[in-house]
Amino acid sequence: MPARLDEEKRGLIYSMYEVHPEMRGKKPNPMAGRRRFKRCAVSVRKGSAKTELLAWIAIVELLGPARCVRWEKGQPIGGQVNDPYIPLLASTEEQSEELAYGAVRVILGESKSLRGLVDIGLERCEVIKGGGKVLAVATAPNQADGARTTFNGFDETHRLSLPRHKAAHRTMLANVPKRKIADAWSMEITTSFAPGEGSVAEDTYQYAEAIREGKVKEPTLFFFHRQASNDHDLTTKKGLLAAIKEASGPVAEWSDLGGIADQWKDPTADRTYLRRTWLNMPTRSADSAFDSVRWAQLEDQHEVSRGTWITLGFDGSRSIDATALIGTEILTGYQWVIGLWERPGNVPQWEVPVAEVNSLVEHAFETWQVWRFYADPPFWESVINEWCGKYNDGDEPSKARVVKWYTNASSSRKLSTAVLAFVNGIADGSLSHDGHEGLTRHIANAQKRPIGTKDEKGLPMWTIQKERPDSPKKIDAAMAAILSWQARQDARALGIGTIEPSPYETRGFLSL
Repeated sequence: MPARLDEEKRGLIYSMYEVHPEMRGKKPNPMAGRRRFKRCAVSVRKGSAKTELLAWIAIVELLGPARCVRWEKGQPIGGQVNDPYIPLLASTEEQSEELAYGAVRVILGESKSLRGLVDIGLERCEVIKGGGKVLAVATAPNQADGARTTFNGFDETHRLSLPRHKAAHRTMLANVPKRKIADAWSMEITTSFAPGEGSVAEDTYQYAEAIREGKVKEPTLFFFHRQASNDHDLTTKKGLLAAIKEASGPVAEWSDLGGIADQWKDPTADRTYLRRTWLNMPTRSADSAFDSVRWAQLEDQHEVSRGTWITLGFDGSRSIDATALIGTEILTGYQWVIGLWERPGNVPQWEVPVAEVNSLVEHAFETWQVWRFYADPPFWESVINEWCGKYNDGDEPSKARVVKWYTNASSSRKLSTAVLAFVNGIADGSLSHDGHEGLTRHIANAQKRPIGTKDEKGLPMWTIQKERPDSPKKIDAAMAAILSWQARQDARALGIGTIEPSPYETRGFLSL
């Protein structure tokens, strides 16, 4: 069927293709005909045909007039891009087929007017005469590095939150200035983000906010975000329908608004997810373990002085998941990342550098007074045994600085209590942190895992887990932070480190 543009999409295209005027006052404009915006972002609700919009624009960039090539009677005249190179980024190779590149393949293959102009492949479509290609890119920065891009497409940027996603995004944006004559640009499309995940969508939203507040001058970002306003009563069907309609814009004309609203009736539904996807409101999932917005508010820059009483937390894997060493200053509740090791996304064979971990543990014990070091043993049993032998003074448990602290199913109730203490530390602000990108990302990734029992108040108890066992979104730094915080709680219960350390104190257990 022919593509149909509603008035909002038509307006978006007009805005995104705005060019600088031919004259600046009475003088020729040196920027005449150049694109005003080099980066464009569109954030609309689920089911708004945004992937199709990106695919349509990618095809026009490949085959049609997409740049100002001359002026006639004060009006810009369009022409084709010379040898277009168009990478379309998705979060995984599987998503490449489902999202914009998959739509491009279908459109080019089914369109009678375009059939025969392009050689269509599983990973790229190449113009048969005249050159040019559109290709799928699945988050490997080295694939896009060095590319002479004319148009970048980023699909569902709320899903682009892993380090390799953001590295690919940065690399592709850096390719835009390479072809000045081609006047290259980028387009991002998404549904609203979950706050705190650190996704590309969230970063772009914050950049747009900085522009709106006047913190960034003369921007080349065009940003469009449509969401339901906060004054709708979502507990009534009338209010819910009004919110969905507002978030939909012209899309409401061909949407099943009642069917969308019915999803709120399901008592098991994640209403925060429904608000994010159908109302396009930045909302964290109800399954999220921690309040990422509150976590961001607790960022602080603080130097932990030499000789200060601290606690340590350690959790990790050897090759698949991440490994983290987190410190907490007992007096202030300040947490910081001492070490975080994550397998690079494009490296199939990788192991945590044990020597480097040992070196940082040794550094921590030599620099600060470590009262307790809670370490989760799986995958690190032999190394932790070495730490126990090296840093513990004898066999007396009450004076053991390195303590094996299991986080497996057999310790669920104890871990749940530690998690609750960590949640309370975030809520009441007794915890602060260094804002480390990796720890913040792991905090945002952590999901609730009910343990099937209730506490003394009758409330369900839970620990944390990844969103799914094979998820690339790691949570190990969050677990290490929980262990370090629990050690700090235990220290304060005994009055350890509750006053500034005396310069005459020596390493040991004087406060015990």
